[in-house]
Amino acid sequence: MSEPLPMDHPRLPGLSRDDFVVAPSNAVALAMLDSWRDWPRGKLVLTGPSGSGKTHLAHIWAAEVGARVLDAHDLTSEDVPALAAAPLALDDVDAVLPPATEKALFHLHNLIHANAQPLLLTGKRSVATWPLRLPDLRSRVQGAQSAVLKAPDDVLLSALLVKLFAERQLQVAPTVIEYLIKRMDRSFDAAGRIVAALDRASLAERRTITVRLAGEVLDKFPTEAS
Repeated sequence: MSEPLPMDHPRLPGLSRDDFVVAPSNAVALAMLDSWRDWPRGKLVLTGPSGSGKTHLAHIWAAEVGARVLDAHDLTSEDVPALAAAPLALDDVDAVLPPATEKALFHLHNLIHANAQPLLLTGKRSVATWPLRLPDLRSRVQGAQSAVLKAPDDVLLSALLVKLFAERQLQVAPTVIEYLIKRMDRSFDAAGRIVAALDRASLAERRTITVRLAGEVLDKFPTEAS
């Protein structure tokens, strides 16, 4: 009888303020979210690379103000009146949106402003590059105040790795964390993929996550330059 395939450790995602790792690269953005009552015209654009904490920050802000968090692709014209009646965080607005969705976003933007409700928009790229086709919508979004999440420094990257391992109920030695941050691609997305790869390798080979295993996994791992 064959042995069952190893399963990933369950990941326990945390999106509360206590779960957020504060570092110089994100502290300014967090402070701007905390001062949401002072946003010009009641809106803020939050940008940063994939996995940089935009969605996490959006949920922190939503919990603070009683807002809903919605993916931009899920926006429909029928939802606009109800969504505009309360604070809203709209995620991944820099994706290429269908014309109908972009039109709904334009009406949502105008109505939520008329209702004096705050609006948070997030995207991976600089707001100047967002592919919005409607000129009036583009000018309104680009005219909003922006908060930018910067690339991670050593402090944040180390804390993020510890958090990602903990979410999978894994504890690793500090030497493993130090080894990883010196050799991995310095991005939040890479951190998530490396932790997942180490988890799988550890389970498949029934080995503890050590510096040696980390080196073996990184040797097979694609880098940004490859």
